[in-house]
Amino acid sequence: MKNKLIVIAGPCVVENKYILEQVADKITMIANKFDIDLIFKSSYRKANRTKLEAFTGIGDKLALGFLADIRKEYGIRVTSDIHSAEEAELAAKYVDVIQIPAFLSRQTDILIAAGKTGMTVNIKKGQFMSVDDIKYAISKIRSTGNKMIMVTERGSSFGYDDLVIDFRNIPLIQNCLNTYYTPVIVDVTHSLGKRAGNFYLTKLLAKAAIAAGADGIFVETHPDCENAFSDGKRMIPLDRFEELIYELVL
Repeated sequence: MKNKLIVIAGPCVVENKYILEQVADKITMIANKFDIDLIFKSSYRKANRTKLEAFTGIGDKLALGFLADIRKEYGIRVTSDIHSAEEAELAAKYVDVIQIPAFLSRQTDILIAAGKTGMTVNIKKGQFMSVDDIKYAISKIRSTGNKMIMVTERGSSFGYDDLVIDFRNIPLIQNCLNTYYTPVIVDVTHSLGKRAGNFYLTKLLAKAAIAAGADGIFVETHPDCENAFSDGKRMIPLDRFEELIYELVL
């Protein structure tokens, strides 16, 4: 029997509880309708911002508390990024899946700390990493005895400020450790690079990922992208989320 499609989705960053509830209301209804495995995502803090004045968060414990509320109220798994080894233990009290940001995906101390929590760990593959590189990242987590690992493919650097996905990476990562299958998720929000936010291309990339054998997709969505606090131009409008999922489960 084919496993359910995994969809990691939510607003880029925790802005307030109202936005989280708006998104959770909509996407849980769609997840139930199409029988997908939903993991709600929102960053409790954005540590990697280009501009100094960019919004980074409302406070770690407040944002994590809101995510825990979403988990309880909607009965779904939630995930968020960590940015240091010390944050792994804190985040594990509130979330079900610990996400390793792409720019930190080779950091041994962070990977091992995440593995030691016993939680599922989602490694976002760095734009600079090969399949061999990600194999070693997976092995670092497995060294802790934790085998609950996913990898999110989010493209490779393609010149300045652009990315491209090599779809060969999907089966290569899934089977990079001969005795262990690694689920692969494809980030259809960030891997479009300069063209992020183009809904047609987001949909095209998502369908291509599933056709290539990906276990699921990662997509950020927001009810008001124009006024979102982070990555507004990259996210898809919440009112188009169902259209995206519908085309993936046809």
